[in-house]
Formats: sequence, C-alpha cells, structure tokens
Amino acid sequence: MKKGSSASELPTSNFQLPTHIAIIMDGNGRWAAANKKAIREGHKKGAEIAKETVKSCLNKKIKFLTLYAFSSENWARPEEEVKDLINLLRLYLADDAEALIKKNIRLKFIGDIKAFPEDVQKKCSELEKKSSLNPELTVSIALNYGSKQEIANALQIIKKKNEVSTIENIGKYLYTAELPDPDLLIRTGGDHRLSNFLLWQSAYTELYFCDTFWPDFNETELDKAIEEFSRRERRFGTRK
Repeated sequence: MKKGSSASELPTSNFQLPTHIAIIMDGNGRWAAANKKAIREGHKKGAEIAKETVKSCLNKKIKFLTLYAFSSENWARPEEEVKDLINLLRLYLADDAEALIKKNIRLKFIGDIKAFPEDVQKKCSELEKKSSLNPELTVSIALNYGSKQEIANALQIIKKKNEVSTIENIGKYLYTAELPDPDLLIRTGGDHRLSNFLLWQSAYTELYFCDTFWPDFNETELDKAIEEFSRRERRFGTRK
C-alpha cells in the first residue's frame, strides 16, 4: 500500500477482489488475557471489530461476508461465558443489526438457530425477512454452526425426500444454499485449521491465516489478506 493512502484504497490495476469473504474470528479470549481484561471484554471488542469489518467490506463493494460467530462446540464453554455471548448477541441484534439494514445490507443467520432462546430466534427471523431484498452486501452470521452437522443434515433431508446424494443435491440443502462458495477464508489468532467451518463450501477457497487476535484485526489487516488473495492463481483443480 502506498504511503499516505487510506486503508480502504486497494490497488486497482489487475486487482481481483474476492466476491465472498468468510472469517473465523479467533482470539478474543487470548486478547483479553494478554490485556489483563475479563473475557467478556474480549468478546465485546470482537463484536465491535465485526461491525467495522462489515463496514469495510461494504465500502470495498464485497458482495458476501460470512462470520463464524458461535460454533456448535461453543456450548461446552463455561456457562457464564456462554451467557455473556448470548447477551452480546441480543444487544447486536437489537441495535447494530438495524443500522446495517439501513445501509442496504442483507442479514442471514446460518446454523441450528433453534438451540437459542426464543427471543433470539424470533429476532433473527425478523431481521432476515426485513433485509431480504437489500442488494449491497449479504452478511451471513454463523450461529450454533457446525459444518459436519450441516452436511449430515443435508444428507438426512435427501434421504427423507428419496433423492440421490449428488454434489448438487447436497449443496441445495446446506445452510449456504443461496450463497456462492467463499473465495477467501481468513482465520485470525494464529491457528491454522478450519474448526468445522464451511468444510464443504471451502473445497477451492483460498485460505489466509494471520497471528493477529480478532480484537486487533482492522482494515489494514483485511487489506493484507485481500492483497495476498489477489496474488494467488486459482486453478480449481485444473492445469493452466
């Protein structure tokens, strides 16, 4: 990036932007420990970074953003932490989500939402319907999401409908059926694994891992990931 340019100014010559970015937002707890703060402060800061990332993607004209917010394994965390995460989700849905909708952003919630309290389920459904025609950016928030469970669920539906388990049919019954597969998947926090996130959808996704904890992830870090993506040659299993 040239000296003096803003973080949102990416090179334009022969520059390929990803259509769909997926992010594993990892490192809230370690950020809190490193900064001698309660873990709820790490999650709170992480939620603020998620909002800023949505705004950055909107400004860059990214069309799809998927955020791994709460995995199916997160229920095993300490009860107080899970309670804080759900309350933080309630706050986000009540306040910030409405502001995003006003910016013509479409909201989707992928995962087994039925595991959450009824008020959370109702609000998620309400926001999806309210924003369903918004064209600028689709933000999918993965809640109680597990990719293995998602694939198993799709196969169960296929069996129940007495259909054939083809690649097309499996994709049709995934939570992400309406979305293109991610072009770029970013994981913060230093770990190099997918942690049961978009396993089927990421078959040809470019993976980008960085050591930055999610609460420290900013637009400059996002630009680094996008710039790295633009340098890669995507062959989708073919030889060029």
